Amino acid sequence: MPWQVSRAASITALARCNVGAARHLTSWTMGAIKDADDLLNHVSHLVRSERSALAALARAEGVTPEDAVDCVQEGLCTLLTLAQRGALPEDVGAWGGVLAGTVRNAARNRRRRHFRARPHDDVDAHPEAAGDVPATDEAIARAEEHVRLRACVEELCEIQKAVVTLRMLEEQPGEDVARALGISAGHVAVLLHRAKLALRACMTSPH
Repeated sequence: MPWQVSRAASITALARCNVGAARHLTSWTMGAIKDADDLLNHVSHLVRSERSALAALARAEGVTPEDAVDCVQEGLCTLLTLAQRGALPEDVGAWGGVLAGTVRNAARNRRRRHFRARPHDDVDAHPEAAGDVPATDEAIARAEEHVRLRACVEELCEIQKAVVTLRMLEEQPGEDVARALGISAGHVAVLLHRAKLALRACMTSPH
């Protein structure tokens, strides 16, 4: 399905993960993970296969379905950060345990921050929890998309990245962006249009 740049959920997620440029990942030597695409594909496959279990793990820590999705997203960001630092196990098969641990910790921290001291629920024992799964799966699927989107944004030239950040992340008017960057409003519009085309092409290219 073609990715739409205007989707607020995708753009907002860019600000959530403070991970360096994905193109620099090509210097890593972790088993079969040879380049950025390999990394993103492996992580996407991991999240797809474990999405329900990860959401249930977060829910069992006493957070809401919405917070559970955020915890999975946070765990995904942490996993990528660890990968960038070369801190993940050489055996990529062990990454699932790392991701589960980060999701669990994120849920516990979130519950503490919001003072949501609840007993740990057995998700399978509550019929209403089953209703959370489709929405949770959809949200986690978007999180997978956000991972690839972040890598695509890093491939933009610096001026396009600046325009995308100011116009789409910070939602500043075109005139303000033009003043901040020292260019005309018309040039801002052209750069934004080109950035959208580049991002769309990157997001829809074969994995």
